[in-house]
Amino acid sequence: MTQKQLLKERTHRNTFRKYNLGVLMIALGLLCLSPVAMYAQRGGDAPVILDHADEIIHDQFEMPDAQRLKGHISFRHAGMHMVCDSAVYYQSSKSFEAFGRVRITQGDTLSITGERLFYDGLSETAYMRSRKGEVEVRHRQQKLFSDSLFYNAREKTITYDTGGKLIDGKNVLTSNFGEYHTDSRQAIFRYQVHLNNGKDELVSDEFHYNTRTKEAKVVGKSNIYSGDYNIFTTSGDYNTNSEIVELHERSILNNPTRQVRMEADRVYYDKQSGMMRAYGNVYCIDRKNKAILEGDHCEMYEDKEARTDSSFVTGRALVRDYSNGKDTLYVHGDTLRLFSYNTHTDSLQRTLKGYNHVRAFRTDVQAVCDSLVYKTQDNCLWMFRDPIVWTDERQVLGEEIQAFLNDSTVDSIYVIDQALLVERMDSLHYNQVASHTMRAYFQPNGDLSVAAFDGNVCTIMYPLENDSTILYHNYAEAPKVRMTMENNKLKRIVAFPKPEATLYPIGTAPPERTFLPSFAWFDKIRPVDKDDVFVWKPKHEDKRLRTQQRRQAPLQTL
Repeated sequence: MTQKQLLKERTHRNTFRKYNLGVLMIALGLLCLSPVAMYAQRGGDAPVILDHADEIIHDQFEMPDAQRLKGHISFRHAGMHMVCDSAVYYQSSKSFEAFGRVRITQGDTLSITGERLFYDGLSETAYMRSRKGEVEVRHRQQKLFSDSLFYNAREKTITYDTGGKLIDGKNVLTSNFGEYHTDSRQAIFRYQVHLNNGKDELVSDEFHYNTRTKEAKVVGKSNIYSGDYNIFTTSGDYNTNSEIVELHERSILNNPTRQVRMEADRVYYDKQSGMMRAYGNVYCIDRKNKAILEGDHCEMYEDKEARTDSSFVTGRALVRDYSNGKDTLYVHGDTLRLFSYNTHTDSLQRTLKGYNHVRAFRTDVQAVCDSLVYKTQDNCLWMFRDPIVWTDERQVLGEEIQAFLNDSTVDSIYVIDQALLVERMDSLHYNQVASHTMRAYFQPNGDLSVAAFDGNVCTIMYPLENDSTILYHNYAEAPKVRMTMENNKLKRIVAFPKPEATLYPIGTAPPERTFLPSFAWFDKIRPVDKDDVFVWKPKHEDKRLRTQQRRQAPLQTL
């Protein structure tokens, strides 16, 4: 045997002896440590224990600080059990590299599997990788998949930054970065976060999710697709179990099916009950019906089975109707309510109710009343309790006014009880007609065409001469009166049957025949622009109408 071969043989023997000595020292240490002492050494203070390996190789020249392990390898450390097919064990630094079918288990709730692992016992961290991108984490009922991930046993966190997917029941969540806490079961996902559960879908920059409570929080620009709604927000809470969404900052809710879009500072939406609440600078636009709803507080309720929904808005509540095309109608009330029937069908019908202190403004028409009701079924607008309507220099009032609309223009007006029509000719002279009821019909351009008055009609008229001067004053009483207008001027007046009329030269009529007993000109409470609808200007108490008891047919008895 040559000297070189002899030296090699001696080296192998020394290595084998050191290996046996190391194994013997480990065995003696295990025998000397009691179970209490073993469990007392936790984390970085406790050694990484090699439970089993089919083959152990130690080459002092090639890897002096490491041992090569093969076959059915099993480690224990800090309450974790780790197995693999092969490994390189660095006993002095309490770390090892594992290869093959690598698996980490902790208790009966956590397991991590992959193809390659580096474990650092001093910091209690594990870095798991897989060439096929199939690192799998199972924690209770949750599954997490990624190309590579870090597990910090001391802080009980799992993180990845190469893309991953979390499966929690029906919720499937993907992101570029993820952090999962095994103790609190709280997860944080960032960058291209996407959540889908078969019913709802979410895309966000940052997403916090608790697998125990199923509660989620979105941070940054986020889109939520829930039912018919597309929701955009930068901060909100979302419970995937109860399907309740709470949005904390200025958010947008869009319903493409119904062409409705709503914005608000804060929103609460319960998908199961179909209830939505919005707070702060609420702005809702209905493009299909060409209307805008605004206010400080809004609530909506939807019943898809009954195909009905309702909503109301308070606090500077305002409806803007721009369906006329020429001009926008502004309607304000303390509370505005909207009811919809036969939703999601071609037979959609709606009812708008406004109360109290209702004021409306459009360039060609203005109105005030205590409450109103509008139904799309018959295009009828009902105004109650001291209603007044103005058009140009005309004023109509009564106990109750019904306005029938046609293509967003006024087709006719029906005034019930104590009807009064006043037209200002100048600062001193007013045409006046008082009756029990009144019907007025308008042309498509909005000009008054025909007016019919029934029941105890009293008229005071100032006919214009050809040069627009006033020379005469006509007072008349009759059961019925019909007026015909042309180019917005009086063309013909007919009183019947058996009218009583008196013609006075201007300035000679007695005071009781210059102004009717019910005469009043409420120009000071008339809305002057769209902002003036928020300013309530009540009538003086002596000018308020006293509701009269309506006549009823007597009951017949046998």
